[in-house]
Amino acid sequence: MIKIMKYGDVLPEEIFSRSMQSGDVSEIVTDIINDVRKNGDSALFKYCEKFDKAKLDSLIVTKKEIEEALEKTDKKFIEVLKKAAANIKKFHERQVRNSFIINDDNGIIMGQKIIPIDRAGLYVPGGTAAYPSTVLMDSIPAKIAGCSEVVIVTPPNSEGKINQAILAAAHIAGVDRIFKVGGAQAIAALAYGTETIPKVDKIVGPGNAFVAEAKKQVYGTVSIDMIAGPSEILIVADENSNPKYIAADLLSQAEHDKMASAVLVTTSFKLAEQVSKEIELQIKQLERFDIARASIDNNGKIIVAENIYSAIDIANEIAPEHLELCLDNPFDYLDSIKHAGSVFLGRYCPEALGDYLAGPNHTLPTSGTAKFSSPLSVDDFVKKTQYTYYTRDALEQVADSVGYFAEKEGLTAHAKSARIRTEDSKQ
Repeated sequence: MIKIMKYGDVLPEEIFSRSMQSGDVSEIVTDIINDVRKNGDSALFKYCEKFDKAKLDSLIVTKKEIEEALEKTDKKFIEVLKKAAANIKKFHERQVRNSFIINDDNGIIMGQKIIPIDRAGLYVPGGTAAYPSTVLMDSIPAKIAGCSEVVIVTPPNSEGKINQAILAAAHIAGVDRIFKVGGAQAIAALAYGTETIPKVDKIVGPGNAFVAEAKKQVYGTVSIDMIAGPSEILIVADENSNPKYIAADLLSQAEHDKMASAVLVTTSFKLAEQVSKEIELQIKQLERFDIARASIDNNGKIIVAENIYSAIDIANEIAPEHLELCLDNPFDYLDSIKHAGSVFLGRYCPEALGDYLAGPNHTLPTSGTAKFSSPLSVDDFVKKTQYTYYTRDALEQVADSVGYFAEKEGLTAHAKSARIRTEDSKQ
């Protein structure tokens, strides 16, 4: 049963359970990465057979396989995927940055170019944790950014097939190529390239402890989006909130993972008790009962705060991945929110909207990292290059200042490189 406590009886850092997945897998992952770097495709085939029980002839998902997946996928689901893709595209198109140029006095020109990364690699979990929503959320921003190629790696089932919903979503999102490989070995393949799988510039997407560790180890060779922890939700609600809605939203995160954290901060002890009872009624109806049960019992909490502003202070201190403001006038409080991955406003905006359909990205900072990082966006798939141009006259006006500054740092060659271009004009 979920714990109910008064704020002050628990420290902010104790409200969310934020320990990463247990077990040190770093050595295992290092061995897998080194094997893939050395042996390429042969190592990938070996690991597919070992971990996925799939004996493959090819790592490539063919056009025929994608067409068959589209034919077999429920037509209503195809329409929902298209609607979600349109909403995601509409939101992320507003994130596109423009290059700029500054024409200053004396012929000085400065500017910044926005350049898409060449190739993005998306990791998509398979099996029981197959998330076509992640395909849309991770690939559409990359496409909008202008990446030359977007590729997916995802583990096959024992028959060597990829989840058809993943293939359908990838087709709708415009993914260029899909490969049948998962786990740490897939991350290694994206980072270093093999005979079949191209080396990418950035790897994004969720995964288990092995995937997370592999992303950590290859960072620097390639860029990554983030190291994601277990899913988390914090709901701020007052006495007018419907306990059935609150309980359902808490359970929507609890069913993700036994390590997930679902927390309610409320001003009403009566609501706290009602939500606790409602959780017990609703949890019995869940297909993922065992997962949700463990999450609620071990990590679930209801905190009773003095007032809404105190509740918001708690939210800012915790910096949750998902934050719901279940209040009558939520926009009155939006400016007070400083740290959250994604905010859901009002009584009719469940976090599930953000997971699937609304448009804002669902790849979010976890484990308190919302204090300094952001949701996945078009920005993740571009880089910035700056440039400067000076005429001779413009340089002559500042060369001595540049040289003086450089000498203060003890870098006389820097000073010389600025002054040497103007010395002959002074003779």
